Amino acid sequence: MKRFATRPALLALLAAFAAPSVLAQATPAAKSPKSEEKIAPSLAREIHHQLLLLPFYSVFDSISFSLEGSKVTLAGQVLRHNLREHAEAAVKSIEGVGLVVNQIEILPVSPSDDDLRRAVYRALYEDPVLARYAIQNVPEIHIIVKNSNVTLEGTVDSLSDKNLAANRASSAANVSSVKNDLVVHTKENPAE
Repeated sequence: MKRFATRPALLALLAAFAAPSVLAQATPAAKSPKSEEKIAPSLAREIHHQLLLLPFYSVFDSISFSLEGSKVTLAGQVLRHNLREHAEAAVKSIEGVGLVVNQIEILPVSPSDDDLRRAVYRALYEDPVLARYAIQNVPEIHIIVKNSNVTLEGTVDSLSDKNLAANRASSAANVSSVKNDLVVHTKENPAE
């Protein structure tokens, strides 16, 4: 008889220990600074990915963003008004984004700037050294033209590629100035 009397007490004791662990799993844990540090890079990657997937996003547009907690600030220059709107909508739809501040500038319509865009594109991407940057859907070197002034944005593999791109852009006819905002990739040492 004694053996059966301890069984309900044992079950009650097990239930008492199991209840707090079930409650702990059901309630969301407070975000620690470390969990926010892990979320920020994944959120930034997702924002970057969504921007690259935008329809009509091309080599002649440049969209960048900054991330502060759940606030995303979009910046850059685009040719089409609807691209600006699509960028904002795409970023707003991402889980974890609370507020989107859209500071993307729409470039003025100009036939001479359109001609210059094409000339700079040919000057850059017909160069055998720089041609490898054109193989992606959205090439890594973005050409922003406003009032005959050219700005190069994006990333390249070396300082020599950065300088070559600026020289090639300068060689196009009717260029007033070239601003070289290209960033050189830093390759991490695998031994570290």
